[in-house]
Amino acid sequence: MQDEKGLLVVLSGPAGVGKGTVCRALREEDTDIQYSVSATTRQPREGETHGVNYFFKTKQEFEKMIEENRLLEWAKYVENYYGTPLDYVLDTVDEGKDIILEIEVQGARKVKDRYPDGVFIFLMPPSLAELRSRITERGTETEDLIDKRMTVAKEELEMMEQYDYVVENDKVGHAVERIRSIVTAEHCKRERLMEKYKQLVEVE
Repeated sequence: MQDEKGLLVVLSGPAGVGKGTVCRALREEDTDIQYSVSATTRQPREGETHGVNYFFKTKQEFEKMIEENRLLEWAKYVENYYGTPLDYVLDTVDEGKDIILEIEVQGARKVKDRYPDGVFIFLMPPSLAELRSRITERGTETEDLIDKRMTVAKEELEMMEQYDYVVENDKVGHAVERIRSIVTAEHCKRERLMEKYKQLVEVE
């Protein structure tokens, strides 16, 4: 027996930890889970597509979305805006489908304030040295920007205590398996099934 409402799963962690890679692998294995495309003002990286990886917005377009309260959360990170469109997320959950948000730590904190019933997962790197190596290998940031990202990453690691679960991204396949186990367990939580149980008792 499953609950009627879908889960809002929030996958968060430092830049370069592999959130996008893990999220893509998770969706390839579990086609039932929906992906919420975030909006951002940063420039597209090679291979990224508007409406698939992100909704790429100008600063003016993004600030209008903020003014109109059309974002579940938003944050400014290393001089760029990132945010989650509100309607798609809420509609998907109400339809009984699971949806995963791949967002920065600042954004995850705002989602938790607004939607505390979400499942919050912190994706952790095996080490800071490995994290720096992954960021460097992308070849998209200057040394100065990498230094800034590492400073922010250390601060974000201290926030993992605010999450429900911590998953180490040592190998993508292992991380995906752990996240799928978390989602399965969350669907079986007593608190999520109480309303359905009460309805069954009332019918009896």
